[in-house]
Amino acid sequence: MKRLRDRIIRTGLDTLALSGLHHLLRPPFGGIGAVFMLHHVRPARSGAFQPNRLLEVTPEFLRATLAYLRAENIEIVTLGEMRRRLDARATGRRFACFTFDDGYRDNRDVALPLMREFAAPFTVYVAPDFAEGRGRLWWVALERLIAGRDEITVDIGEGTERITTRSPAEKEAAFARLNAWVVAQPDDRRASAAVGQWCARHGIDADAISGELCMTWPELRDFAADPLVEIGAHTNSHCNLAKQSEALAREEMLGSRQRIEQALGRTVTHFAYPYGYRSAAGGREFALARELGFASAVTTRPGMIFAEHAAYLTALPRLSLNGNYQKPRYLPVLASGAATALWNGFRRLDVS
Repeated sequence: MKRLRDRIIRTGLDTLALSGLHHLLRPPFGGIGAVFMLHHVRPARSGAFQPNRLLEVTPEFLRATLAYLRAENIEIVTLGEMRRRLDARATGRRFACFTFDDGYRDNRDVALPLMREFAAPFTVYVAPDFAEGRGRLWWVALERLIAGRDEITVDIGEGTERITTRSPAEKEAAFARLNAWVVAQPDDRRASAAVGQWCARHGIDADAISGELCMTWPELRDFAADPLVEIGAHTNSHCNLAKQSEALAREEMLGSRQRIEQALGRTVTHFAYPYGYRSAAGGREFALARELGFASAVTTRPGMIFAEHAAYLTALPRLSLNGNYQKPRYLPVLASGAATALWNGFRRLDVS
């Protein structure tokens, strides 16, 4: 199913790029700017089984993106400047903001030098539990569990089950099934703990992965000292907010800001919802972000920024730089708003 969806999306991007239709769709659907969403920036990995490939782009593709925006006279600005323009209903040059989720070390080691090359500011949303090495990147743990084995043993509610994972197709099927199980659980902390137990059964320390991949507080303190870098909040534990009680959701959001400010000595004004799709971040979460005083809050809903978003600053869409679609010819299509217009059924706003 995932491969079919990827083929459909890739075909759509190719069709728009080759037909030139995106030029016609840009005036009504290009908006005044875009907030780009990234996670990892690192060299391409080898191997057929990479279920988390969508979360990583190569340095070459990030450089191509930055160069394209500069060539098109699209201004790369901070989230604060985006907010100012929305408040002022300012028009003129289109803009782009760059945001990175989770606080991975490659944001510093690989992305930062490229952003410096183009004098491009960016925001990194940090989950304090990851910075303290006690959060669980369960999707990475699940990939590692399946990648190195011909068979795994799990328990997803019907007793112990052995799943064959010899071929790439079997590995993909196992990941899709177990990933769907985790996402569907009403208690995402218990689901994440289950992944940790599966990993421990096979000799993998799932709890060590955040310390391996994410920046620590001292590293983040040095990183944030760069004038191009801003740190935003991303909940304490990278939880699915919609599954939490209102009190716990508020604690996750406010607590992440307070912990970051205390650790880094910097004011935090922007927020990103983990799992920011419709069922994980909606009206209640948008209202909480407003109540807590965040200047902006971004989702993972695809879309461009329009002047009308001035009334919905805690429900902002983003434009994903997806590792599955890293062709420079897609950049004009993405920046035109054509792809997200098609995805959203030609609605400009998706804020409910």
